[in-house]
Amino acid sequence: MKIIVVSHTYIVDLNCEKLRQLSNLDTDIQVIAVVPKRWQPGGVQNKIIESQLKDEGKFKIIPVGNFSQNNQGLLTFKPEIVRLLKKFKPDIIQVEQGAKSLGYAQLIALNKLLNLKAKNLFFTWWNLPYKNKFPISILEAYNLNNTDGLIVGNQDGLDVLRQHGYEGKAIVLPQLGIDEELFTPKPQPELASKLGINNQEFVIGFVGRFVLEKGVLTLIESLASLKEFSWKLLLLGRGELQETIKNTATELEIQHRLIIVESVPHNEVSKYINLMDTLVLPSETTYKFKTLTAAGWKEQFGHVLIEAMASGVAVVGSDSGEIPNVIGDAGLIFPEGNVEALENCLHQLMTKSKLVKDLANKGYNRAMEKYTNKAVAQKQLAFYQELLDSN
Repeated sequence: MKIIVVSHTYIVDLNCEKLRQLSNLDTDIQVIAVVPKRWQPGGVQNKIIESQLKDEGKFKIIPVGNFSQNNQGLLTFKPEIVRLLKKFKPDIIQVEQGAKSLGYAQLIALNKLLNLKAKNLFFTWWNLPYKNKFPISILEAYNLNNTDGLIVGNQDGLDVLRQHGYEGKAIVLPQLGIDEELFTPKPQPELASKLGINNQEFVIGFVGRFVLEKGVLTLIESLASLKEFSWKLLLLGRGELQETIKNTATELEIQHRLIIVESVPHNEVSKYINLMDTLVLPSETTYKFKTLTAAGWKEQFGHVLIEAMASGVAVVGSDSGEIPNVIGDAGLIFPEGNVEALENCLHQLMTKSKLVKDLANKGYNRAMEKYTNKAVAQKQLAFYQELLDSN
């Protein structure tokens, strides 16, 4: 089976492990990740990345000249993509740029023009209802009408595309899995000592952007009534709310329990997660966020949850978006934005050590079964095979 996966996501080598695992699942599998030659991610990493060719035999990363260097919906490729398709002759073409992607329309058209007879797939995270205007409506209709298989990062996203008329085969599966060798239970006594955390303190953790939709202020407010317990709040990340977070903690007289750590490389995040007794993802749906073709945001997956679960850390999440489906019965869920409900969850964990241990064990088992890179790759391959067998 010859597979081409097209996405700017794979300019980061750490994100390619699922595709490496996929290429090793069978002797006849070859995988090429097509990435833009030049890309500017924005945000913290706001510089142009020059992608590099990487040939690992059965798995290759091939940069292709591109138009648009910072918008995934507008990302398209220069004529060299034609030469690659003609030479490789893929059985599967998967574009991970969304339902309204010009790049996906381009690959569909080339598949037809070159008579490759490959199966067309796309991946999307988008999970809120939206309405299209002309000409976007025509673009999305073309893409959906020519899709053989759909991979969606969350159930809400699949429901939205069903409402937009997609009736074909589909699977709910995250874009990336986890490295279980990196994210694994491992005590960090030296790091704990460096941060001033002692063994008697219950550590509540948060990893993510310091923005309103991530619910970090709700988390801080939920701890104001739990001062009788010995705990520390470890926040890993950065963002526009950083000063507000510090001021709120001071107003609630819990500033001495707050630890903020900025700019941690992803391969170091696991060490900090291993300091936590629980990781909280208190995301909150918002309609202030806007893109060119849609508005709003709710949690699309919550990758940090599966990283914590794989690390043997009990998780707590709001009911925003995909969070309840990711956690299942392996953690506690509370209504988004509800300070008292989150306070109750944390109170339970601080007073019931057996509950913490039970949830940590359930989460670990769930992560190993469903969310490792190999587990995700196996499900993806089974879906590909289903599509190819349906001829």
